[in-house]
Amino acid sequence: MEPDLFTAAAEERQEKDPSASPLAVRMRPRTLDEVVGQQHLLKPGSPLRRLVGEGAKGPAGPSSVILWGPPGTGKTTLAYVVSKATNKRFVELSAITAGVKEVRAVIDGARRASGGYGQETVLFLDEIHRFSKAQQDSLLPAVENRWVTLIAATTENPYFSVISPLLSRSLLLTLEPLTDDDLRGLLRRALTDERGLKGAVTLPEDTEAHLLRIAGGDARRALTALEAAAGAALDQGAAQIDLATLEQTVDRAAVTYDRDGDQHYDVASALIKSIRGSDVDAALHYLARMIEAGEDPRFIARRLMISASEDIGLADPNALPIAVAAAQAVAMIGFPEAALTLSHATIALALAPKSNAATTAIGAALDDVRKGLAGPVPAHLRDGHYKGAAKLGHAQGYVYPHDVPEGIAEQQYAPDALKDRTYYTPTRHGAEARYADAVEWTRQHLGRKRS
Repeated sequence: MEPDLFTAAAEERQEKDPSASPLAVRMRPRTLDEVVGQQHLLKPGSPLRRLVGEGAKGPAGPSSVILWGPPGTGKTTLAYVVSKATNKRFVELSAITAGVKEVRAVIDGARRASGGYGQETVLFLDEIHRFSKAQQDSLLPAVENRWVTLIAATTENPYFSVISPLLSRSLLLTLEPLTDDDLRGLLRRALTDERGLKGAVTLPEDTEAHLLRIAGGDARRALTALEAAAGAALDQGAAQIDLATLEQTVDRAAVTYDRDGDQHYDVASALIKSIRGSDVDAALHYLARMIEAGEDPRFIARRLMISASEDIGLADPNALPIAVAAAQAVAMIGFPEAALTLSHATIALALAPKSNAATTAIGAALDDVRKGLAGPVPAHLRDGHYKGAAKLGHAQGYVYPHDVPEGIAEQQYAPDALKDRTYYTPTRHGAEARYADAVEWTRQHLGRKRS
């Protein structure tokens, strides 16, 4: 790293008084061997091992990497370990505060260091998904020519948030949420380590279990909650962190959900697929995650309306009115009461009989139209209200269905090219069984041949 005067002063203060840093910072691993979890990325010969100089000799230098994973899984930690372990020049930027100017300054410095001293540069760019396309473009020459070795970190799906040329020039490494065993080991180390709490408090099993639950695979969140609870226990003169103290300190579990990121779409997709699969409990779980994260209730209501037609259709004709009513109610009342309405609609849709017949019917019809299967409207169905229509034969021979027994007139409605085409294939699920009988009966009375 290349700290300025103020950064150096802050680091010196933290070295003299480690307690000035948060517990999560103090417990950062100093070597790759201390890293918790992500063992699939730390095997001998892996890109990260090569970045710190392990087996990176010869004509094949270390590759630039993009670290993708949820918050608290170790992206910044891995970059920090590389910065401490490598003999390369290490520069850190955050896409939140940096721009093209700062990137170009780093690249220029890297070229000078390489040409003047033969020193390689590692650039750690945090939150790369916040860079625009033009800003990411500015990295390409440096990465392609290996003027810098890039370590980029992102919580967003790189296939959506990182430009393709940069992806193709880097190795994508996916970090997984930490397991309970990973976090348990980290917490126990933090309780006893000299850099941590030095044995000042203990953590009973029930408190530890709750702490693991609210951490949700996020090491930073786990250590932050542990530090807060330990501070509260010590203030009370207690030698252990009991469950009540932890619950008072940490009001609720933070929800891993970014309304502008791919998790937004992943959770919404899981909600709809759970409804489609008739798992009402899973559907309510995903609904609760969206609500707790502050999702726009109108977005949720729109997804429910789509699901009502896409996955339920005429198997339950009340599904769409329920979803529409929920959307109207949500627009009028908002949160927190809208949660009740969304729950009402979600339960109704999840437990409704399912049919995608309406979805496949319009899909097949659209497919034929796009293939050019259309043809002119039969003459007897054309508009006959304007002057001269009769001379053209328009509306001539049309049979008014209300004038015949049973209200079904045996005449051709579709264009010639599609006269025997069938699109709607109803199921026998729920109320759609009645429509299945009706469509079979009407097609017979229309004299239709099945295509």
